[in-house]
Amino acid sequence: MWTHTHPAETTAPPQAVWRVLRDLDNWARWDTSMERVALQGPFEVGSRVSMTPKGQEPIVSVITAVEEDRLYADETEFGGVTLRFSHTLTPLPEGGTRVVHRLEITGAGADEVGPELGPAITEDFPQAMDALLACVAAS
Repeated sequence: MWTHTHPAETTAPPQAVWRVLRDLDNWARWDTSMERVALQGPFEVGSRVSMTPKGQEPIVSVITAVEEDRLYADETEFGGVTLRFSHTLTPLPEGGTRVVHRLEITGAGADEVGPELGPAITEDFPQAMDALLACVAAS
């Protein structure tokens, strides 16, 4: 298994972050690695999400977790491994929200593929989180 997490904090409450995060059709506004994102069906576990990374063909992810104002996760099968992305929202005691963006790579080839593929995928996490929080602040 290979994992990477990137935390960020905002003064906005979890509900405000959630409104932007759950709007999958507009993720390309802040997810710096995506040209296009489109939810296929309702926003719920089991629904598919078409994602087109910049300069690449579309991939399809499946929503694996939805906990309002708290957690969104999806999984993508890729080259014999599973990529599980998640965003966890935690209220801060003094107000605001801690947002943790995580990638977990699992499967038979994860120990070989993870160290090469993982950093390539997660290199834009800081910029994407900054852009997400900017969208939250602007909404």
